[in-house]
Amino acid sequence: MVTGDAERKAAVKAAFGAVATTTASVIPVFLVGGLAVQISHELGFSPAGLGVVVALYFAAGALCSIPAGWLVERYGDKLTSRAGVLLAAASMLSIAGLARSYLSLLVIMMVGAAGNSLGQLSSNLSLARQVPKHRQGLSFGVKQSAIPIATLLAGATIPTIALPVGWRWAFVVIACLALLALPLAPRGPRPPVRPKGGSDPRTERATGALVVLALGATLAAGSASALGIFLVSSAVAQGIGAGTAGLVLTAGSLVGVGARLGGGWLADRRGRQHILVVAATLAIGAGGLALLALPGMWTLVIGTVVGFGLGWSWPGVLNFAVVRLNPLAPAAATSITQAGVYCGGCLGPLVFGVVAARSYPLAWLVGAGAMVGAAVTMLIGRRLLMAHPSVTRLRRS
Repeated sequence: MVTGDAERKAAVKAAFGAVATTTASVIPVFLVGGLAVQISHELGFSPAGLGVVVALYFAAGALCSIPAGWLVERYGDKLTSRAGVLLAAASMLSIAGLARSYLSLLVIMMVGAAGNSLGQLSSNLSLARQVPKHRQGLSFGVKQSAIPIATLLAGATIPTIALPVGWRWAFVVIACLALLALPLAPRGPRPPVRPKGGSDPRTERATGALVVLALGATLAAGSASALGIFLVSSAVAQGIGAGTAGLVLTAGSLVGVGARLGGGWLADRRGRQHILVVAATLAIGAGGLALLALPGMWTLVIGTVVGFGLGWSWPGVLNFAVVRLNPLAPAAATSITQAGVYCGGCLGPLVFGVVAARSYPLAWLVGAGAMVGAAVTMLIGRRLLMAHPSVTRLRRS
């Protein structure tokens, strides 16, 4: 392990590489959500149709997550991170040039979802291997800030590119920007091949608790992902202009970036109780989603800020907690909870879209209720996790 200035430089490089990789690999779905008003006019689909697009994208990601975790552990972050970026960029260029129907949009998004799985998990491995333990909380917060950065970029494309020159050009521009992540992507060494039967026993014994945490992540991500996907459409349905709604989405994304960075910074100083913090932020974030059910510009702004700042600030802290308790197989362990996030991204927008087709306010209230349920499930998962003897020994070591 390197020390001093070299250690800090390696940590900073790994963090920026993780942000670049994750942003590039996840942005296609948020770009579709941010530009849904323009895309739906041309391809002809409703809010429920948008929910299906996002649902199938994350369903494909959930199916890819466990195999992607194995690939990342087997081949390392250098190769898999670049594969994720290239798949995401290719999907955006394909949407710009080939998405001439609703069905073609669905197919392209599902294929591109594999890039998201690879990008997320290769970044987790990079941070776990290259960042010192006392800085990993902040590094995971930095990495997870890529999600609100992606929604920020998606919101910014509405007034700057989509409205003046068309939504297809927005996909072209963002795809080109995504390719700039390639030289920044992780460059860690290829991991040594483990002998048969040499899997991490802590991951095996904690699998049940990780599955419960994944269920909590499903409920949380299902609610929070609606912010990035449906916020603009919901605001437009209230009579707020698309450009103004895009700016609110951008502002909320900035708050989300700050919240994830701050949460990671505090995690390094707190030492423990990370999942308790996740549950608390989810419970408060539910209030933000409930505010979005009320009409008016101020409720839109406050609900967005609280929703992004608390209801969507938890993934970095959760990943950090899981990695700390599964240090020998971080990609494999986080692939379980990440699968829960993808399941939430699948089921949440699907349910939200169906409910929103009848009433956006009702949809936001349903999302708020699911976020409260996520907080309770996280507490149950934490209790199960802490009950494992292997976890107790690890905390004492």
